Amino acid sequence: MELPLHLAWSGLRAFDLGDEKLLLGLYRIVLLNGRYEDYTRYLDAALLVAHWPILRKMLGRGVRTAWEDRFTQLRPAAAA
Repeated sequence: MELPLHLAWSGLRAFDLGDEKLLLGLYRIVLLNGRYEDYTRYLDAALLVAHWPILRKMLGRGVRTAWEDRFTQLRPAAAA
């Protein structure tokens, strides 16, 4: 998958989603820099939930909290 310049303006733009490290990198970029249209185009709900325990550690508190407040299934089990 290739991200547009408004998301990945420096460095890697093409991501092999079969590579977990690259998948996490793509999701991090989209979560940090994306807009609603980007979320619906580049994020898969099942993959987001499956990888959230790792992704949440890659995000700042504000971004992490915003996503976990909006989508309660992303909250850690103890907080849910």
